[in-house]
Amino acid sequence: MTDRTDHDVEILGIGAGPANLALAVALEELAPGLAARTLLVEQSESTVWQRGLLIPWAQSQVSFLKDLATLRDPRSRFTFVNYLHTTGRLDDFMSLGTFTPYRSEISDYLQWVAGNLEKVTVHHNRRAVTIDPVRAGSGELDRWDVTFSDGSTVRARHLVLACGRDPRVPEVFRGLPEDRVIHSSAYSERIAALPRDVPQRIAVIGGAQSAVEMVQAVRDDLPGCTPVLVVRGIGLTPYVSSKFTSRFYSAAASEEFYGLDAEGRDVVLGEMARSNYSGVTPELLDGLYHQMYRDRLDGKEGLRILTASEVTAAEHDEDGIALTLRDRCTGEVSELRCDRVLLGTGYEPGMPATVRRVAEALGLPAGPEVTRAYRVRTADEDADRARLYLQGVNESTHGIADSLLSTMATRAGHIVADLLTAP
Repeated sequence: MTDRTDHDVEILGIGAGPANLALAVALEELAPGLAARTLLVEQSESTVWQRGLLIPWAQSQVSFLKDLATLRDPRSRFTFVNYLHTTGRLDDFMSLGTFTPYRSEISDYLQWVAGNLEKVTVHHNRRAVTIDPVRAGSGELDRWDVTFSDGSTVRARHLVLACGRDPRVPEVFRGLPEDRVIHSSAYSERIAALPRDVPQRIAVIGGAQSAVEMVQAVRDDLPGCTPVLVVRGIGLTPYVSSKFTSRFYSAAASEEFYGLDAEGRDVVLGEMARSNYSGVTPELLDGLYHQMYRDRLDGKEGLRILTASEVTAAEHDEDGIALTLRDRCTGEVSELRCDRVLLGTGYEPGMPATVRRVAEALGLPAGPEVTRAYRVRTADEDADRARLYLQGVNESTHGIADSLLSTMATRAGHIVADLLTAP
């Protein structure tokens, strides 16, 4: 929609990615009256999943059954299977013999969902610049006033933040020119803007999935580039996962995790870290090794991997970028010259800046406490008329799957049920 007039809504969702789309689906199916008074706003021009790494060959690492609806209601018309049926690709997908669709297909599924909502309104190209809580005369939270970059405003009773985590850019790289540093969250768009006929010296920083995906992709996106992968660990390692650890990526595990004390949560998160962070899918590792082997076989200058290496300094001069590397095993210091740095350094573990600002406006800690239903606890929550919900940033209280597709459908159901209890 293109309407930018100021108006009131019951529920305002910041972000129209999978989390808030799952909420929109749950509202349409469980609370159609609320759905008709719900608005989702997205700062981008379209709904795209993992926009920065929308690489043609990249696959999702999550089963298609963990879509926006199936685990809450497999009969929903918004399931991934129904999307395939509607678009005429169900038979073809079944012939693939996989549970993990291509990432681009998941992205198309999300756009299909956004385009088939009948009651919830979705606006694109709207970026929230201020989010202000408004209190009634007696002090209870009454509503939210949100101003957008186009000057329009929306007044909402309830606010749902699903704006994603902030990209992690290590301090050592922050002094480099912006056009020389590309985080994985912006890879596809930024690389597409570079000339393909100019040789590039590329340094990729990181040893996890996003770094290895960029290494594989950049040789196609920038023909003739000479990539170097800088890994802090002693080598690339696969995700540590099995059919037994997969249970921790479920709604039942989230329920159990929420019931643990702080020490218990730390134990589980520590044990599960390698199943989601600092690892690479075995298929991608095998492909990378085969590519490097073929390069050596053909006498080509292919990818170099510098292991046990950390970047201690980064400077820009007329010859590009000079990275100072320290070998973590020997202490030896060396220099690596490159034209651009690609960061596969993940995302900040804490609350994103938007959540911190809203928490401060409410007089809450930067990491506010949330209920089992993802509602932020406030000092006067029993009296408050308005509510705030957080999606995708509650790993410390709801478990390692919180930022993934795994629990979005059931989480949306919890939030809708809680919204229906609002005074």
